[in-house]
Amino acid sequence: MSPESAVREPQTRTRQTGQPQARTPQGRERRPRTASNPRREILLLKTAIWVTGLAPILWLAVAFFQRDLGVNPVEKIIHIQGRWTLVFLLAAMAVTPIRRLTGWNRIIQVRRLVGLFAFFHACVHFLSYAGMEQLFALEYILADVVDRRYITAGFAALVLLVPLAVTSTRGWIRRLGKRWQRLHRLAYVAAGLGVLHYYWKVKGDTFWPLLAALTLAGLFAVRLAYRRKRKRR
Repeated sequence: MSPESAVREPQTRTRQTGQPQARTPQGRERRPRTASNPRREILLLKTAIWVTGLAPILWLAVAFFQRDLGVNPVEKIIHIQGRWTLVFLLAAMAVTPIRRLTGWNRIIQVRRLVGLFAFFHACVHFLSYAGMEQLFALEYILADVVDRRYITAGFAALVLLVPLAVTSTRGWIRRLGKRWQRLHRLAYVAAGLGVLHYYWKVKGDTFWPLLAALTLAGLFAVRLAYRRKRKRR
């Protein structure tokens, strides 16, 4: 045995590969880093979306039966559901910009779920108005759609969301091909009408409608910047 091999520190080998285990300057073994589980991340994210999507409905139901919604509970329910519709709609539209800016491609797997929750809250928002405020009186509902501009904008946004929700499945994506992307650009129109509906509805406090408008403008700016970058290539 040579003097060099006598003083050389024996190398340990990993159980998985049999390769020598790296050591720190202090002589301690470095443990290999465990890779994150992408499926688990998406599962946790989808669970959080489900909880966030259903929590407002459960809270409103409990508050309604406990009479904690103030002097006009119907208006409060309609208002809160409309706000959550915009939150989920803008969140669904933010998925693609987040994917492009961060490189986290798997986040695209939750876009359909977020978009469907936007449509779900939009339906609850409209049904709360039509059922609890108008008692499903069709003539009064149609009169409001024609005469009251904020209801006109909101109803138009809801109509645009219907084909987006119906064609959100993989089957429809395959059937429509490139036309699917063009169709789903209507989400920007629906979101713009939703913001306009919100702004016209509120009287004095315009903070939330303006915040939604700025968010929508930011998402649209990111989309335009990405398209210009692709054209330069």
